Amino acid sequence: MSELLSLAEDVVGRARPGEEVEAYVARGHDLEVRAYEGEVESLASASSSGIGVRVLLTDGESGGRLGFAWAGSLDRDVVEATLAEARDNATFATPDPDVVFAQPDGVTAASLDLWDPGVADTPTERKVAMAIELERLVRAHPQVRQVDSADYGDERVEVALASTTGIRATNRRTGSFISVSAIAGEGADTQTGTGFSVARSPEGLDIDAAGADAILRSTRMLGATKAPSARVTVVFDRRVASTLLGVVSSALSGEAVVKGRSFFAGRLGEEVAAGAVTLVDDPTDPRAFAATAYDGEGLACRRNVLIEDGVLRAFLYDTVSARRAGTASTGSAVRGGFAGTPGAGCRALTLRPGVLDQRAILEAVGAGVYVQSVTGVHSGVNPVSGDFSVGIEGLMIRDGALAEPVREVTVASTLQKMLQSVLHIGGDVEWLPGIAAGQTLAIGEMQLSGS
Repeated sequence: MSELLSLAEDVVGRARPGEEVEAYVARGHDLEVRAYEGEVESLASASSSGIGVRVLLTDGESGGRLGFAWAGSLDRDVVEATLAEARDNATFATPDPDVVFAQPDGVTAASLDLWDPGVADTPTERKVAMAIELERLVRAHPQVRQVDSADYGDERVEVALASTTGIRATNRRTGSFISVSAIAGEGADTQTGTGFSVARSPEGLDIDAAGADAILRSTRMLGATKAPSARVTVVFDRRVASTLLGVVSSALSGEAVVKGRSFFAGRLGEEVAAGAVTLVDDPTDPRAFAATAYDGEGLACRRNVLIEDGVLRAFLYDTVSARRAGTASTGSAVRGGFAGTPGAGCRALTLRPGVLDQRAILEAVGAGVYVQSVTGVHSGVNPVSGDFSVGIEGLMIRDGALAEPVREVTVASTLQKMLQSVLHIGGDVEWLPGIAAGQTLAIGEMQLSGS
C-alpha cells in the first residue's frame, strides 16, 4: 500500500501554481472459476492497476475548471502522460464555482480490517474444487435436471488517494463468493433458482447453504401459475428487499436531490415512512461487503441516519453536491475505480431490525404473496416519481404459511406509499453483495395483477 500512496503523492507534488491535483491509484487481482459436468469449463485470473487524475484550474473568477484522465497502467511515462492529459482537459472545461476538491474535515477514520490473506493463500486447486463440489451437490438432487452454472470467484483490491488539499487515504479489501444456478423440472415444467455464499475469504464460504438455496428456489416454483388480481400484503425475500433498498438509495443521494431527481426532495423533517422504519447507511460496519474507512474523495466514512422512526433526517453528499446544497459532505462519495469520478451514493444501507424472523412474519401476515425474485426493476421503478411496478415470482401465503407458487404476475404501488405501508421488518439481517443488507420485509396494500 505504501508504494501506491507514494505514487499518488508524487503526482500531487507536481501541481503547478493556480491548480489543484488529485490522484487515485488502485491495483487488484481477481479469479473466476466455472465448473460444468464435474470439470473446469473456464478459469480466468487477472491483475490490473491504474490511475485516475483530476486537475482543477483555480485561476478563474467564475469558478474552477476540472479536467480528468485515467490510464490502466502505473508505468512512470503513462502516469506523466495521464497528468498532462488531465491538465489539457481542464483548459476546455466550463468554469463551475461548486467544483472543488474535498478537504480534511476532522472526522477520524474507522479502524477496519477488511483484508483476509486467505484469498491469496488458498491454492487455486482448492478454489476449483469448491466450484466442482457445489455443482455436484446440486446435480445430485432428483428434481434438478441441469446446473446452468457453478462458480467460484474472489478479488483483492488496494487503493490510495492523495490531493493538494491535504487528503491522504488508503483502503484495501478482499472478497470471495460461490454461486450456482439450478434448473429443476417436473414433466414439461422447468424452473430456475440461484444460491450463493459470500465472505471475505474462501474459508467463510458455505457450499451446503448455497446449494440448498438454489435447490429450494428452483423446486418450490415447479407448477407455478398466474394468481388472481387482488390488493394484498406482499412479503419480500431478503434478496429482493436488498434490491428495493438499493432503489430507494438513489432518491437519498444529495446529488439527485439538488438536480430535482428525487421524490424525497424538499421533504426533510417530514414523515416519509412508517414509524418502524429507521434507515441507516454505515460504511464503517465491517459486516458490509462494501465497507470502507474512506470515501471516494478520501474523507473518513461515517454512520449516516437517513430516515429515523419514519422521519426523513438527511441526504448523502459528496463535496460538490454538498456545496450546491449549501451543506457539508457526509463522507459519501463513491466512484467506479480509477476510471471514474466521485459522486454521492450509499455503500451499506440497512433497516433497523425488527424482532421477527421470516416464519413469524408469514404467520403475522396470514394471507398475501411472498416474493422470491423480481424482474423489470430498472424499467418499472422510477426514483424520481416513485412509481413502482415489477414482475415477480414467488408463492402465495395462506394461513400464515407458504402455499402454491405463482409467476407471470406483477406487484405495483409507489415507493412513497410502500414506505408508509411497511408492516414488519425482519430481524433476519443478511449482508449481501451490493449496497444494502437483506431483511424480510412485509408491505401492505399493494396491487397484485395476474389472471
